[in-house]
Amino acid sequence: MIELKNVSKNFGAVQAVKDLSLQIPAGELFCFLGPNGAGKTTTIKMLCGLLKPAEGTIHIGGMDIRTHAVEARRITGYIPDFPFMYDRLSAAEFFEFTGDLHHVPRETVARELEGSFSMLGLMEYRHTLVRDLSHGLRQRLIYAVTMLHKPKVIFVDEPFIGLDPFSIRMIKDLLREKAREGVTVFLTTHILALIEDLAARIGIIVNGRLVAAGTMDELRAGHEIKGDRLEDIFFSLAT
Repeated sequence: MIELKNVSKNFGAVQAVKDLSLQIPAGELFCFLGPNGAGKTTTIKMLCGLLKPAEGTIHIGGMDIRTHAVEARRITGYIPDFPFMYDRLSAAEFFEFTGDLHHVPRETVARELEGSFSMLGLMEYRHTLVRDLSHGLRQRLIYAVTMLHKPKVIFVDEPFIGLDPFSIRMIKDLLREKAREGVTVFLTTHILALIEDLAARIGIIVNGRLVAAGTMDELRAGHEIKGDRLEDIFFSLAT
């Protein structure tokens, strides 16, 4: 579903991503780890079509995003670390507005609003202005609107920033459910403890280069690691 071949990106003299190749099949929950400045967000922005690679190719759902950018965006959803939201709309109005952007029929939007808001604990806030929602509620709302058009691929940059344990559990369960439905989930985070039981596979990027990718067992077996935790693997490979 996601394929990168020899992808590189530079900003002037700084090479943010170097010769990156990855294949992520449909229905996989893949986590991309790395230190600050390693190239994680740059990679996600290239996958979403917000940045153009200097070299290499990117395919989403079999479509080259350079030649079929609009078609690729129709099947993707993107949640950045600090998403933009329309503060003067209510939660329900923001949901409906997003449906209009994606040309989702109004009757479908109404049905999805009931289901999504109930699942994410937003029903009692449906008429609350976005600006008056707490950080956790805003995050739940951005997940609701991102899933509205039924994307086949979801990119999430730092999904757990500033969230309480209840919201973290809710979002983890939501991402697992989407993966079970066949949606490909590509996420980045610095919270290693949350990834061990969430990601099917893990990629580690350091200084723009992919240094390892695989399941926890594959990462342990492929490298001489002291310790079994993801934290041990990460620090062995990233330092």
